[in-house]
Amino acid sequence: MGLFDWLFGQFIDVIEWTDDSQNTMVYRFKRHKNEIKYGAKLTVRESQTAVFVNEGVIADILGPGLYELETNNLPIMTSLEHWDHNFNSPFKAEIYFLNTKRFTDLKWGTKNPIIVRDPEFSMVRLRAFGTYEIRIVDPKAFMTEIVGTDAHFTVDEIENQLTNLILSRLATVLGESNLPVLDFASNYEKFGAYITEKIAPSFQAYGLELTHMLVENISLPQEVEVALDKRTSREITGDLDAHVQYQTGEALGNSGKGGSAIGEMVGMGAGIALGQEMMRKMHDKNTPPDIPTHDHTLYFIAVDKESEGPYNIRKIRELIQTGIIQADTLVWVQGQKDWEPASTLLPQYFPTTPPPLP
Repeated sequence: MGLFDWLFGQFIDVIEWTDDSQNTMVYRFKRHKNEIKYGAKLTVRESQTAVFVNEGVIADILGPGLYELETNNLPIMTSLEHWDHNFNSPFKAEIYFLNTKRFTDLKWGTKNPIIVRDPEFSMVRLRAFGTYEIRIVDPKAFMTEIVGTDAHFTVDEIENQLTNLILSRLATVLGESNLPVLDFASNYEKFGAYITEKIAPSFQAYGLELTHMLVENISLPQEVEVALDKRTSREITGDLDAHVQYQTGEALGNSGKGGSAIGEMVGMGAGIALGQEMMRKMHDKNTPPDIPTHDHTLYFIAVDKESEGPYNIRKIRELIQTGIIQADTLVWVQGQKDWEPASTLLPQYFPTTPPPLP
């Protein structure tokens, strides 16, 4: 070692670090042979923590402030080294600066679809992506578990591991949420807070805090999205029978305009469809209608001179089939003045039959 190097190690006594990279998590302060002068000034800024490592052991952790490196400020270091000269000569130690600010806009996303159970679609495959934020909250755990002796540790070195940690827990979190897939879009903010709470404990083992997690998108497979589009279109059309009749009429009206064979065939097919639809309508007029799903009328019946009910039309149908309600059974509904026979109020369920032959 030359004279200049010796003087440099002895008299440079200002220790500080400013970060211009925005992605450095840990930086080891460079000293000649790690020699630090007794009484040197150490500046630890806001959003920083200084860690002293002596012979591979973390000796002291200092928060923001201005320190003079002497016995009173470094009690642990003093007990480890047992200096006889009260630090009059330089002591050797490594000083690491940890950046405790938030590291934002870190990306996460599913590499492969995650299969989850859904209350509406039974099982479905989902893809999801977004961003998350972290910061160092336990310097000792972060140094021992992650950094080691790395002199310049950046967030890029741990980002992939943290992303894999998120994805390994995401499938479980999605399954526990019991939230229908169609409701995810309107609950991204709440869902982000929910998965942050569930995944954050896994980061604590690294000395990190998962401060915030954002969900930007949760998507379904393309074929499922196509099926949803078809379902949405069908719901928009309203009455399906009326929609089919309208399309058939349009096809008939346009069948002769083009004059082509294809147009004539389309018109012929539409005409056949319309004819079949008309025949079905005529047949329905002569056939007792099925139980109307929109009928909310409530009926009272007289059984053994006692009033029973109210019953909906579905229950009335069951009572007719079991023979409890006969054609002459008295029935009353709201709005009637008197009780009427069932065959009068519900003629569709009591078809007229000819009298027996003489």
